[in-house]
Amino acid sequence: MKLAILFGGASFEHEISIVSAITVKEKLASFDLSFIFCDQDHTFYLIEPSKMKAVTFSRGEHRKMQKLSVTNGGFEQKGLFGAKKHDMPVLNLIHGGDGEDGTIAAMLDFFKIPFIGPRKEASMLSFDKYYTKWFAASLGVKTLPYEVLHKDDKRVVTTAYPLIVKPSRLGSSIGVSIVREASELDYALDVAFEFDEVVLIEPFIASVKEYNLAGFAARGEITYSIVEEPQKAEFLDFEKKYLDFSRSGKVAEAEVHDNLVAQLREAFAKIYLPLFEGALIRCDFFEIEGEVYLNEINPIPGSMANYLFEDFQASIQKLLGSLPDKRAISVKYDYIHSISQAKGK
Repeated sequence: MKLAILFGGASFEHEISIVSAITVKEKLASFDLSFIFCDQDHTFYLIEPSKMKAVTFSRGEHRKMQKLSVTNGGFEQKGLFGAKKHDMPVLNLIHGGDGEDGTIAAMLDFFKIPFIGPRKEASMLSFDKYYTKWFAASLGVKTLPYEVLHKDDKRVVTTAYPLIVKPSRLGSSIGVSIVREASELDYALDVAFEFDEVVLIEPFIASVKEYNLAGFAARGEITYSIVEEPQKAEFLDFEKKYLDFSRSGKVAEAEVHDNLVAQLREAFAKIYLPLFEGALIRCDFFEIEGEVYLNEINPIPGSMANYLFEDFQASIQKLLGSLPDKRAISVKYDYIHSISQAKGK
């Protein structure tokens, strides 16, 4: 089965996307894969499979490879003797801005290119943690209490210490800090505001139980991954998440009771359906006093959360066979014709 992996993008998570693409290449060995790299200047390159190595991009060697342009139904490679079209479905593996904010989804939709990934509406609600809070509340899914600060706001915080500071529109724990006392707040905010103009502030709960669950909808039902209890120190910092992006071995299933698994799946289904159809997502949850709380939605999880699925290749194949169709609009110009006839033209 043919599939193009689209990765890179102009975001703070550009390098993480490269790591994810290299990992997914190994996990989808039975597929006929193409690799399309989006550079930071939004130039697309067709990467030779043998060159899918981190140094290819860090040394700029990708710039010597074939450039691609986007055309109706796929990507096009122009040459001296015409153009070659790459019209297979796409796996959107661009993390952060471009890939998860709806930009790439809108482009693929506009050019009628079938793809695995969140559509633009789902992207907008999951990319911004502030909007995710609203979205979850509308579905009856609990989240931690929070405050929002904008870059030019007075730095007045009412959340009790310790607290956690997060850029609102960034993943991979980049710019995230734990603040234990007031003297540490300004520095943590300075760090977060380096990456975003909006930050979220939440209570930090030490030793809170955290569980990850991935899944996708296909053929009328949700396929769930195993439940993972991530191993962490105090929280999943960038270094730990960076290593997670390169994970390819299956992780151990969390030892949790059936009632908790049911609660996690119920919350996941509320979030997923119908907005995220066509995507494989991972939701990260907290368990506090027997209640499930959504921490965040990963609309394009690192390495597609391959390590949570018994058969990742079969899962991707199943999802490819159940991508949502974009409604075709038929334009017949009846209105313009009626006006012209009325005017006698």
